[in-house]
Order: sequence, then C-alpha cells, then structure tokens
Amino acid sequence: MAASSLLVLIDDIATVLDDVALMTKAATKKTAGVLGDDLALNAQQVTGVKPARELPVVWAVAKGSMLNKAILVPGALAISFFVPWLVIPLLMLGGAFLCFEGFEKIAHRFLHRQEDEQHKEELRNALKNPEVDLKAVEQDKIKGAIRTDFILSAEIIAITLGTVSSQSIGMQFMVLTVVAVMITIGVYGLVAGIVKLDDGGLYLSQKESPFARRVGEGILWFAPWMMKALSVLGTIAMFLVGGGILTHGLPPVYEAIHHFVEGFGSVAQAVIPVLADGLFGVVAGAFLVAVITPLTKLWKARSA
Repeated sequence: MAASSLLVLIDDIATVLDDVALMTKAATKKTAGVLGDDLALNAQQVTGVKPARELPVVWAVAKGSMLNKAILVPGALAISFFVPWLVIPLLMLGGAFLCFEGFEKIAHRFLHRQEDEQHKEELRNALKNPEVDLKAVEQDKIKGAIRTDFILSAEIIAITLGTVSSQSIGMQFMVLTVVAVMITIGVYGLVAGIVKLDDGGLYLSQKESPFARRVGEGILWFAPWMMKALSVLGTIAMFLVGGGILTHGLPPVYEAIHHFVEGFGSVAQAVIPVLADGLFGVVAGAFLVAVITPLTKLWKARSA
C-alpha cells in the first residue's frame, strides 16, 4: 500500500512537473521579445567597465535581478489571488509598454543619434581620466542595469501571469518561479559569455596557430555585429509580442485579422496574423510615443 501510494505520488509530481514545463515553455515563448531586449540591454550596460571587472559587474546585476523577481513574483501571485480581474489589464498594459518602448528605441536612434555618440565619447574620456572614481562609475552602471532589469522583469512576470492565470495558485507559483529562475540564469549566463567573447577572440588571435588566429579574428569581427543583431531582433520581437498581446485583448481587432486570412492557405494563415500583430504593435507604439513623449516633457518642465 505504501509503495503504491509512493508511486501515485511520484506520478502526480511528474504530471505536475510536466504541466509546469509546458506552461513554462508557453510563457517563455510569449516573453521572447522582452528577453531579446533584456539580453542586449544588459550586455550593453557593462561597456566601459574594465575587462577584469566585467564578470563581477554581471554577477552583481544578476543578484539584483533575482531580488527584483523575488519581489515581483509574490506581488503577481497576490494580484492573481486577490484581484484576478486585474491580470488582463496588466497584461494589456505590459503589451502597450513593449510597443511604446520598441518605437521609442527606433525614434531615439534616429532623432538623438548625435547625443548618444556624445554621451559615449564623454564616458570614454571620463574612464581615461585618473581622477575619475571608477568604483562610482561601476556602481552607477550596476544600479542602472538593475533598474532596467526591474522594468523588463515586471513585463516578463506580467506576460507569464497572463499565460497561466486560469491555473491554480500553486501552478502559477511554480511556473512564475521556474520562469524567473530560468530567465535570470539564462540571460545573465549569456550576458557573461557575450561580454567575454571579445576577450576570447583576442586570446585566440594571439596564438601561434594560423587556424586559432583566424578563429580569434572572426570572433572579434562577429562580436559587435552580434550585439547589434540582438538589439534589432529584440526590438522586432517586442512589436510582435506586444502587438500580439494587444490584438488578443481587443476582440474586434483579433477577429478582423483572422477573418481576413480565412481565404488564404495554411502557411499564410500562420504568417499573416503574426505580421499583423507586429504591424499593430508598431502603430500602437507610434501612437503611444506621440502622446506620452510631449506629456513627459511637459511634466519635466513643470517639475523643474
């Protein structure tokens, strides 16, 4: 009897873990846009830090990220338990924020390129100055990265919660916890690898072997392009994910898209809704930037 009970318990645990794995897979798929942006942003945060301090900085930000999620996960569960009707509005808000952030990145890149270059030049000059407190610069970078991580983690948790909102509170806790841990380890593990990629390339490029030198030179050429690609793909995914959340939350828009593709083939029926979600995300992002940016400037002017 005891053995049978144990087998049943093990089977139940395996079933629960299988459900958690499926839910986690669905949740992480939906958070792809935020993950791409999170990865690119956090890798960029350690630029300007001395090579010997890159990994300690990444570790410090990773610990801050885990603390962020330790705050956000219980908060999300409390919302799901006490005010479950708030999950969908929060999810829509997260989707809108993704679209806003994606379009703001594009607008900023074209409208403030000179300011960005000037800021980078000032940072490079400051780091060369022996009077500059490099510890203070490092701490500022860590705090800035943790603040950025909090916003992105909140988006990830909100999207994940929306995916599992119909499940039991225990299942929600397990999925949110697994996603939080996986994302933190995955993102910051990759960030650590990315920021040390150029060091590995430099090491190989100084070897005697011609093959090793070629590989090292290839890595040195590839690393900056990979960072740019991550940033671009992250931005595209933000529109796709954010737009998808918004269209699913607006039944008339969702029905119009799927009614439009009814006469097409199976491939088109799979591709067109995704492209429509992305286009809707771009339009929504442009609208939000056009509305929020002037209001933000007005608020800053009044507060000054």
